[in-house]
Amino acid sequence: MIIVDNALARREEEGRPVRVAMVGAGFMAQGVANQIVNSTPGMRLVGIANRTPQNAEAAYGYAGVTDVANASTQAEVARAIEAGRPIVTDDPLLLARADGVDVLLEATGAVEYGARAVVEAIDSHKHVVLLNAELDGTVGPILKVMADEAGVVFSACDGDQPGVQANLIRFVKGIGLEPLVAGNVKGLHDPYRNPTTQKGFAEKWGQRPSMVTSFADGTKISFEQAIVANAFGLTVEKRGMVGREHKEHVDAGVRYYDVESLRRKGGVVDYFVGAQPGPGVFVYATHDDPKQRHYLNLYKLGEGPLYSFYTPYHLCHFEVPASLARAVLLGDTVMAAAGAPRVEVITAAKRDLKAGETLDGLGEYMTYGLCETASETTRLSLLPIGVAEGCKLKRDVAKDEVISYRDVDLPAGRLIDDLRTRQARHFRSIGGGAETTAREEVSA
Repeated sequence: MIIVDNALARREEEGRPVRVAMVGAGFMAQGVANQIVNSTPGMRLVGIANRTPQNAEAAYGYAGVTDVANASTQAEVARAIEAGRPIVTDDPLLLARADGVDVLLEATGAVEYGARAVVEAIDSHKHVVLLNAELDGTVGPILKVMADEAGVVFSACDGDQPGVQANLIRFVKGIGLEPLVAGNVKGLHDPYRNPTTQKGFAEKWGQRPSMVTSFADGTKISFEQAIVANAFGLTVEKRGMVGREHKEHVDAGVRYYDVESLRRKGGVVDYFVGAQPGPGVFVYATHDDPKQRHYLNLYKLGEGPLYSFYTPYHLCHFEVPASLARAVLLGDTVMAAAGAPRVEVITAAKRDLKAGETLDGLGEYMTYGLCETASETTRLSLLPIGVAEGCKLKRDVAKDEVISYRDVDLPAGRLIDDLRTRQARHFRSIGGGAETTAREEVSA
């Protein structure tokens, strides 16, 4: 049911637009800026924060906005908002705590940097929408708890594949079926890709090589499927998911799965490489009522027991404004963790690594991410890839070997480690998870 457009139209008529602040000014963020400015009545992009303010100005310029105010203090932000003048700043905390902001969109893909902006926004009683599966897959469960306590919405966004899966799962459940597989479609999977191999593709599309690499090496899809699992109580069949190469239509993929096995697991997240239609998403679901199965067969979904539902595309930034409006106007969450982590994204070596080396970032040269159950991650004290950057290795690690907390020294003073500790303690205290804290894992 589409109601967001009418709700935004009313806000436009009333002269009370939804006021959005965005953190990040990269490829996807500039698309969001253009979409809000030129295609979303009832919404205003009041400010963009980026470590390089010139990139924030460029994102506004991409949308045709050239008269912007550079702000470096809270007072300057307040004056610009009062004057209706768009803001660029290098300090996301200024936007996160500004009175004239209804919702913060975090669109960087950076974990530590993003965490600081999101926590400040929640503490300032701002709704938060993430175009940052990496942050969500690392500490999303505790950020959702903090948002609930503050009385604000914390949500992933529509348009990107996790949000499209969430919409499809909600639709399938809404018509009475039981979703058992939530799937993603990839065109390529090679864990050894790096920014050098992906440089040409990145330049063609105006993207960062590291971001493109995270798509190719499996890190991004691992985060995407982890947050879907955590939102809907799903798991993985094995470390890394199964990830079959499947060159047929997604409808034909139901043959790989057994309903009773899926039910015993509580449902799974997975992906296909090369399936059609790509790059869409799919959900396999079942129904126990023979009367309804008869109708499903009549409507060309087959005889079951698994029925295939799919969305043949994901439109990324085009649909982000609807997520922002859902949060502010309807109090609706596209998707957020439903409790303790079910699936984590752990760190594996992309090449042989040596003691004393410091791990680089997501989509770089040294590591790639793999989905693993939260219980196994805890049992083996495995290092989430969302906290791996900047960690110093204490031993040699062979190519494809997974890295544990015991194998590294953590950088000092990081918020992300504090959030991991808080997340572990919170869910352990309510019986929702047996995860040990990061510092306990290190000392184990």
